[in-house]
Amino acid sequence: MDFIMKILCIGDIVSRIGRDMLFKYVDDMKYQKGIDLVIANGENATHGRGLARNAYDELIRAGIDVITMGNHTWDAKEVVDIMRNEGNVIRPANYNKKCPGDGSIVFTAKNSVKVGVVNLIGRTYLDPADSPFDAAEREIARLKKSTNIIIVDFHAEATSEKLAMAYFLDGKVSAVFGTHTHVQTADEVILPKGTGNITDLGMTGPQISILGRENNAIIKKFITGMPQKFEIASGKGQFCGCIFDIDEQSGLCTDIERIFIREK
Repeated sequence: MDFIMKILCIGDIVSRIGRDMLFKYVDDMKYQKGIDLVIANGENATHGRGLARNAYDELIRAGIDVITMGNHTWDAKEVVDIMRNEGNVIRPANYNKKCPGDGSIVFTAKNSVKVGVVNLIGRTYLDPADSPFDAAEREIARLKKSTNIIIVDFHAEATSEKLAMAYFLDGKVSAVFGTHTHVQTADEVILPKGTGNITDLGMTGPQISILGRENNAIIKKFITGMPQKFEIASGKGQFCGCIFDIDEQSGLCTDIERIFIREK
């Protein structure tokens, strides 16, 4: 009988509200759903920009195993020391090779199964980076020497670029999920060759907001075109993510459950 591994992937965690949502839901979800590993995008965890030490510590206490990053990777200076000392935070693999940190990791889950995690960043509407497709092939080839269960976080703006990556990696990895847009897509699917995919996990943070920021300043920016200070929104939170069921032998996805919780 094949063993099925359950991996919970959580979308962009934004600010204190996003971190609080982890404490409210992750442990219970682990128990109720039988989660073996938790991966979360943490590039907005510190007041919406970057990952500082206090936010990192909270994510770990809340039950996060592996933290991926994105275009706000370097916004908190402490992240460099965190990457060097903790070993479970990765940044996009297609950043310049001289950048601190690693673009992938092999992490041993609580059930002793090794899981590879890759972080990539898109090039459409984002700052220049090396080819995410070349980086994906390089990192996956390396990880395959240790495990056939590989999860990819593609932090990208354009839906087309995200889907292109998903189909490019279909059958080569266990799952590909998108981050960055902070809006969850309702397109979770197992692709033809067995890779699980969702275009964007969505945001874990303030629900009454524009991508986690207070509404009025952003609306004013669109109306006037003048610079505004974008403050983090307050109020109730939301929790966005996806659970991928992965066959340990084949490394392919057998089921997907999209998670979207809005506090009332």
